[in-house]
Amino acid sequence: MRTLCASTLIGEFFVIGFAGLVAMQLGDLPALTVWTVSGIAMLVSLLLCGLLGRPGGVQLGWALQVALIASGFVVPTMFFLGAVFAALWWASVHFGRKIDVAKAAAAG
Repeated sequence: MRTLCASTLIGEFFVIGFAGLVAMQLGDLPALTVWTVSGIAMLVSLLLCGLLGRPGGVQLGWALQVALIASGFVVPTMFFLGAVFAALWWASVHFGRKIDVAKAAAAG
């Protein structure tokens, strides 16, 4: 599960960065605000890669998915991309757990 979820989070890292670039062009928000919010979200996505094996890691990932969808209020395309990444997150968690169970059964 960790590998699939981490791959999704790395993809989100790049999408958040590109969304920050778009937000600077579309909105009337100061660049400092855009990059502070984008930078924090990018950092969270990277930190979550390391927290996936700990309790609450997957739930924090869901919180990031909600934040991505909500970022659509600044960059409207993020409503769609956030929903796509939320679906990828669900698939990563769902199928990743199935893979973990299959690996455990094969190992022992």
